Amino acid sequence: MSVRDTLVAGGFRLGWRLARTLPEDLAVAATVRVADRLAARGGPRVEQLRRNLSRARPDAGPGELDALVRDGLRSYARYWLDAFRLPAWSRERILGPVAFEGGDALRAVLASGRGAVAFLGHLGNWDHAGAWSALDLAPVVTVAERLRPEEVYEEFLAFRRSLGMEVLPLGDPATFATLVRRARGGAFVPLLADRDLSATGVEVGFLGERVRMAPGPAALAVATGAALVPIGVFHEVRAGRRVLVLDVRPEVPVPARRAGETAREHRQRAIAAMTQACADEIGAVVRAHPDEWHVLQPLFPDDLRPARGG
Repeated sequence: MSVRDTLVAGGFRLGWRLARTLPEDLAVAATVRVADRLAARGGPRVEQLRRNLSRARPDAGPGELDALVRDGLRSYARYWLDAFRLPAWSRERILGPVAFEGGDALRAVLASGRGAVAFLGHLGNWDHAGAWSALDLAPVVTVAERLRPEEVYEEFLAFRRSLGMEVLPLGDPATFATLVRRARGGAFVPLLADRDLSATGVEVGFLGERVRMAPGPAALAVATGAALVPIGVFHEVRAGRRVLVLDVRPEVPVPARRAGETAREHRQRAIAAMTQACADEIGAVVRAHPDEWHVLQPLFPDDLRPARGG
């Protein structure tokens, strides 16, 4: 392991320890201070967040965008705080502050033995949503991006597995086949899919522009017959309590095969149409709760062109 990797791994371990040992009110106050300093200091990632959020709120003036960036960084910092603290939460703490809205049809699908695939955005706290689902909904199988250094990746795998999730490595050739087996076996498969800059990404309309999103959720639903369900994940304060909302949108059906269409053509068209339908639903959630959207990387074409040209 390089010196840099050693320092990164040590920083994550220190963050885990501090987040778990500090009283929650002190830990939350600390994340707010850090987020506000980052917002005031700026920098490339903060400016990128600002550009991304401007797509969600195109009519926002400079002052409103400043406040939105600050709130977005506070929300992002709180995501990490809760992610570090989640393994130590009790069952009651995981289940208690969650509102599962519009989810009756999804519960019925899973209760029937049919699998379901959730199309998620980088919204709210998807780790908490996964932990809640593993306890209250169905067996959860998901994928995780391989982080560097490897030690940090293993820490995150252990963390998610401790929450009751089966976690498969993103990019492994065997992962999709395993997801197919699990979905056919009735599992719940939540997948983060609102950005995919690879050559396999599906081009969709999103927040008024063209972006690439991951084809995996739609491809898995087409391959297995599992239900494809977009879910918005965000926090709201209700009756003085911070609640994690799982906003379950209607199932996205597989389009019927057209006369004369080959199986391959149908599959490609279905994946594109279903991914667009999911993008529309996630886009609506992002517009309603932009401060809960944690994308600090380039996503839109105008932001990607300089990076690709350099």
